[in-house]
Amino acid sequence: MTTDAASPRNLASMPRAEFAFPGPLRDQLVAAILNGSKTSTTGLVIDYEHEGEPLPEVGSRSVVIDSDDRPVAVIEVTSVRVVPLAQVDLAHVVDEGEGDTSVAEWRAGHERFWHSEEMRAALKDPEFTVDDATLAVLERFRLITDLRPADQPSAYRSPRRGRRGGKSG
Repeated sequence: MTTDAASPRNLASMPRAEFAFPGPLRDQLVAAILNGSKTSTTGLVIDYEHEGEPLPEVGSRSVVIDSDDRPVAVIEVTSVRVVPLAQVDLAHVVDEGEGDTSVAEWRAGHERFWHSEEMRAALKDPEFTVDDATLAVLERFRLITDLRPADQPSAYRSPRRGRRGGKSG
């Protein structure tokens, strides 16, 4: 189904939303967006700064890209908060749709991602680390359009963790 938001012209003008790095993790996050279990994501202010990207704004829309670089959905930002990592709340954690049942569990998984070789390479800082004071961008969004063809097999099913537009998810 093509909506105004999904017209080729509109899609081409929208920013890309890339959750995690291409691969199984991104596929899991995309699946969670498409099945409605993922409605929030977490990025780091330092990552936005490194990429020269503005922080998300309420009402902005972006095209979710899968691991094969295909547009699969359009999402719209509904809320943005910038807080120190120590202030991330359980509601945000649960709405990330990754199955975490505590902030501590969420934090451990996200720290593994943020401290990964891949993330440190993306930031060009081989010793990058986060702590309680690290500023996080807590973004809420809603699915506007599922761009997958109706006859496409459902390859996206289970959620995990990721990087949003260069940020973690």
